[in-house]
Amino acid sequence: MKTPLPAWLSPEPWLNLEFSAADVQRALHADAPNEKTLAALLSPEAAHFLEPMAQRAQTITRRHFGRTISLYTPLYLSNFCNGGCLYCGIAADRKATRSVLDTEHLRHEMEAIRAMHLEELVLLTGERMPEADVDYLETCVSIAAEYVHNVTVEVFPMAEAEYRRLAEAGCTGVTIYQETYDPVVYERMHRWGDKRDFAARVDAPDRALRGGMRTIGIGALLGLADPRHDILCVYRHAKHLLKTYWQAGVSISFPRIRPQLGGFEPDFPVDEKMLAQFVFALRICLPEIPLVLSTREPRRVRDGMAGLGISKMSVASKTTVGGYSEDSEESTAQFEISDDRGIDEFNAMLRAKGLEPVFKNWDATYREPARYQKA
Repeated sequence: MKTPLPAWLSPEPWLNLEFSAADVQRALHADAPNEKTLAALLSPEAAHFLEPMAQRAQTITRRHFGRTISLYTPLYLSNFCNGGCLYCGIAADRKATRSVLDTEHLRHEMEAIRAMHLEELVLLTGERMPEADVDYLETCVSIAAEYVHNVTVEVFPMAEAEYRRLAEAGCTGVTIYQETYDPVVYERMHRWGDKRDFAARVDAPDRALRGGMRTIGIGALLGLADPRHDILCVYRHAKHLLKTYWQAGVSISFPRIRPQLGGFEPDFPVDEKMLAQFVFALRICLPEIPLVLSTREPRRVRDGMAGLGISKMSVASKTTVGGYSEDSEESTAQFEISDDRGIDEFNAMLRAKGLEPVFKNWDATYREPARYQKA
């Protein structure tokens, strides 16, 4: 079946190439890495070169990011959802305990987060619902912006004008994962709801940036489809965004399927060795963009990957609605947290590795909506 992916996103023909050890060696030292370089570093043969890949990734990370790790924390505003995502713990057919933060409770959560001295926050919801629509998000962004310098969102796809509303309220960025770039698998995984529109989700990062967002985070949910296909597409997507909106910030995350309500088991499980290979490969091929690792991963993985390609990490995360203040209500988590360390313990680990945690790298002065010149 011919892929319906647009030409600028398709991973063909690089996905189907075979690579030798000599090819991987050349890719490791490429002066101008491209899709073929990445395909070589993602290949089964490259799994035998993890140590030199790690060394190269660390050198590049230190060159562009120093010995720092930027920190952020997520805040779930609502877990109401009408989506039919087969892999999600808060899909509409899950017997989940639902909750949504009102403005008073949101302020309590923000006070607790500010007390932790964190200055970058990601606000999350399920799919578009009456309990958590654009009006609600606009209000929540405005409130959160009173407490921290950098407010971003990871929510349902929106129209360009809706993204602009959030940007004008103080939102600086959007994270939106395509989940998988395989349209056949995508359709099977999204049983009903607006999220079934594959093309509209692919275009959402463009709409967000045209709507005035300054940063965009993308990624694939590793385990849903062939991970090498998805990583190549993530690379192509990032290159498109960097070329089209060259003043914007682009980051890439590496979420893997984690235990959640519903017991979904991935068809393409990604183990820790494969995850490391993907991170190193993308760092070598995209030297200047932040690579992000969340608390989905266990502490041994996060400890090992900090500074080896990864330059940004979540900390003290909760995947229930709220969860930071003492009056948080019970709700079902979207997935299980694997690293439950508090900020002090996590920072101690970073410093023991010679890394410096960064709580603030953005000032509220620069929160006005962006306007991009054409590349």
